[in-house]
This record gives sequence, C-alpha cells and structure tokens, in this order.
Amino acid sequence: MEDMALSPAWAGAYPAGVSTRLEVAAPSLVAAWKDRVRTNPGGTAVAYFDGRISAAELDGLSDAFAAALENRGIGHGDRIGIQLQNIPQYVIAFLALWKLGAIAVLMNPMYKERELRHLIEDSGARGILADDTLYQATAAAAAGTSVEWILTTSGLEYQSRCDPRIFGPAEPVPPSPDGDMAALIAEFTGRAPAPLTITQDDVALLAYTSGTTGAPKGAMNTHGNILNVAATCSAWMGLAPGDTVLAVAPLFHITGAVIDAAAPLLTDTTLVMVNRTDPAVAVDAFAEHRVTCTTGSITVFNAIYQLPDAGAEHFASAKTLYSGGAPIPPSTVESFQQRFGAYIHNIFGMTETTSAVIGVPPGVQAPVDPASGSLSIGLPLPNVTARIIDAAGNPLPAGEQGELELAGPQIVPGYWNNPEATARTMPAGRLRTGDVATMDESGWVYIVDRMKDQINVSGYKVWPREVEDVLYEHPAVYEAAVVGMPDAYRGETVVAYVSLKSGQAATEEELIAFTRERLAAYKYPRSVHVIDDLPKTQTGKIRRRELRETPKEG
Repeated sequence: MEDMALSPAWAGAYPAGVSTRLEVAAPSLVAAWKDRVRTNPGGTAVAYFDGRISAAELDGLSDAFAAALENRGIGHGDRIGIQLQNIPQYVIAFLALWKLGAIAVLMNPMYKERELRHLIEDSGARGILADDTLYQATAAAAAGTSVEWILTTSGLEYQSRCDPRIFGPAEPVPPSPDGDMAALIAEFTGRAPAPLTITQDDVALLAYTSGTTGAPKGAMNTHGNILNVAATCSAWMGLAPGDTVLAVAPLFHITGAVIDAAAPLLTDTTLVMVNRTDPAVAVDAFAEHRVTCTTGSITVFNAIYQLPDAGAEHFASAKTLYSGGAPIPPSTVESFQQRFGAYIHNIFGMTETTSAVIGVPPGVQAPVDPASGSLSIGLPLPNVTARIIDAAGNPLPAGEQGELELAGPQIVPGYWNNPEATARTMPAGRLRTGDVATMDESGWVYIVDRMKDQINVSGYKVWPREVEDVLYEHPAVYEAAVVGMPDAYRGETVVAYVSLKSGQAATEEELIAFTRERLAAYKYPRSVHVIDDLPKTQTGKIRRRELRETPKEG
C-alpha cells in the first residue's frame, strides 16, 4: 500500500502522551489476551448485573468452549455465527473461536429469517451460537444451509438479579437439541484446544455492513485490524487498569465488538454488560459500576436524555463518552452536556475500518465548521492516514469538499468472497468511504453527508444533514431525517421526517417556517411529516433510503 503522509498538525492536538504512530507488537488477539491474563489474573474482566468473571476464569471458560468446538471438528478458518445480545457468553465465544483460529460471524439477534439466511449463505457458517429464545427461528433460517448445528445459551446465566426490565418473567427455555453452551463448558472444563500459530493476517471477525446502500457485505476484520483499533482507541481514550467500560453498543456491531469489548478485554479493564441496551438499565449501570467510558450510537444518548429520572449523578464517574454511527448535531451535544455535565465526543469508523479511526480527543470540544455548521468528527487516530479526494482520486486542498479516503492497518483486506466490491471500495488498499467531507489545515475532519444522499434541487446541491441539523435546533424535535423526492418542476424537492420529544408538539407549517428562516430558499423542506418513529437499522442508524422508497405520511 502506498503511504500517505500524516499531517504534522494532527500531532499538536493529540492527547498528551499519544503519538501519531503506535506500534502493535502482539502477534494475535490470543497472545494479547494471554498477556492480560498473566498481568492480573484475578482482576474482574466482565461484570454482568451482579455477576463477576475474573480474567483467569474467563480464560478457563473460553478454553473449555474452544475444546468443545474443537471436538466437533471446528478449526482454523471455520466460520461460526454468534447470535446473542451483550452477555458474557459473547466474549467467551470470541476468545474460544480466536484460540482455534476460527472466525466469528456477527449475527444480529433481531434479524428476520431472510436477513439471517443471507449471512449464513454468504459466510458459509458451520455452526451458530444463539440465544435459546431464538432457536426455532434460527433453525428455520439455517435449514438446508452449511450450518451443521445450533448451540444455545441463556442470558439468565452468569448473574442472579434477573432485572425484570431486561428479562421479564425470566422463564427458562429448553436448550437446543444440538447442545447447550453451559453443558459443553462443564463437560470440557480443565481442557484447552491444541496450540496453534495465529498471525495478525488471520481473519477474526466477519462483520457485515448495515445494508443501507445494498446487500450486506462481510468485512474481513483480521487479528491485526482489531489489535490496531483496540490499541489506538485505548491510548486515545486513556483506558487504564481500574477503568470500567460499559458496552452499550451491541456486540453484533463492529463498534461494540471492537471498542466496547476487545479494547477493554485487552487492557486490564472491566467490561460491563447489560444484555440488550435499555436506557434506564444503562444509566443504573453507570452509577452501580462507576463506569468511566462508553461508546454508543447517538440513539442511546437521546434515549437516556428522555429519561425523567436520569441526572448528572449517573455520570459522575464518566471520563469519556463517545458516539459513533452517525454525526451528532451540535444542539444535541450542548443539551446533553447542560443536563448531565458530560460531553459527548464524536468518533467515526466503519465496518471496513474495524470501527473507530477518527475521533475527538478526550476533554476537547469539537470545532464547528463555519460553512456548514457541522460538528467535526475529530482527528485521524494513530496509524491512520486520511485525505479528501476528488472524483478522479486526486487529493484536494484544505477546506475543499470531496470524498473521505482512509488508509492504515485498521482497514480490512477486503470483503468475504467479493473481490469486485473489494476492488471498487478499496482500490490499492485505500478505503473510499462514500462520505463527502472536508478537512481543515489542522487536520479536523467534517462529514458533510453520504454521497448517495445528495439532493439536487433545480441544479443546486442540498446535503440532508445540513437541513437535519437545523431541524434539531427546534426544541420539539427528537429525531430528523431529510430525503430528496422526485419533483416535476425542481427535479427533486426536499422532504423532512421528524419525530417529536415526549410531551412536545409542532405542526408541519411551524417546522417549515423554522427552517425557512435559517436556510437558503432551495434548501428548506417543502413538506415535513411528523411520525412516531423514524425507521432505523438494528444499530440505530436512520434509514433514509427506506423513507425515499416507502414514503410515510404524518
């Protein structure tokens, strides 16, 4: 890969003690994990409600599960699906599969049969570890595919609190006829898989893109990719022994798998898990476990903001809060900080970048682009090179709009069994992100919008995000999405969809007038639909494409 020089200006705004280059010496995730276990075997690796698992215990559990899978013929390069919420079994399975040189396929437990079957058929998964409540649906999706068995496990294990907000009546469910994870671990306790040489080039995860612009593609996240992101994010966020990281991002998403799980597992910190993320349970976990750091979608923080009983006391221990998945409107950050005393830092990454590669330094408030009013997503993290390019791939000067291009050891080598998409998206190992962005002379990056979402109104370019940011300034607006719709006169016209905050009211006419006062005549929406909820991906990204293809009435 041709190197792209790092701007020396970036280093000046870096956190103290963090260099633009960071050496990752561990040959694999397994080696890095073993180093952590040797460093502090008795330290708490995972906290799950009232349950605790030490590093040594977690190592033994994953050894036993790896031996059980090895006994079933699973080995180097085999793909195994994981279809769970954020429970301890997820990280047990991660470690077990990595010890075998196998590949974990991240499977969303909320997927329906058609969506799940695509992942199974594309990955060629030999087995699936699923929540016991999902067995019947998973078996239906897997029928006639490469899947040889489905193991199940229960979110009720490794804790005794059984919080009704998460577990409801907590009725036990029969295990899969193919096997129960807890029973297999008990059977193989004290055993470990055969030693295996694993390198940074081995694939550790198949993480599928969200499918917002087409069929999901399996990004091949290697041991080296994950080690680099875990190391750079840990250094950037200042993770240190004694810190506590709350996994609010789902582990079936690349952010949850790498920043919220792999990073704390490899840095002698405690990973706090709360099953599926309920905002009230999450704020309670902040207070109970003295959480110091978390990374989640802005949807999670918006939901917390809606809780009437949440206050600054819940975030008293927080050192850094990060939000990824979608750019944050400045008004949202300001409102959250005023109420809770905690600043939400932007962070940017993609499935293809193995999560975060650009972020706002801790304790620093991101600058706002004077031209667009957008909040910066941050500076390129260590080992990342970034530039803004034109349609021909030529670099653009500071302040010019173009496509954000990224390179570095965080970028995946390609998509699973899809060389065409790999060559198109990652020519010469450089990732064409599909995001229109600018970069200032100091290295701060500003996302304008997705290239495919641009609206053309009578020949004028309109970026949905600019209109959305204005809508977010209205005190009644909770969430907003803007799309272009065909228009016989203008070619396209701007249409907005909004949901309102609890107890608030606003009319279509009021919202149109609000934007008309703040935007050029061709930019403000000609219609605004007030709906209960905006359609989202399972990881909280608003589906603009669905709104374009299936318009919803207010």
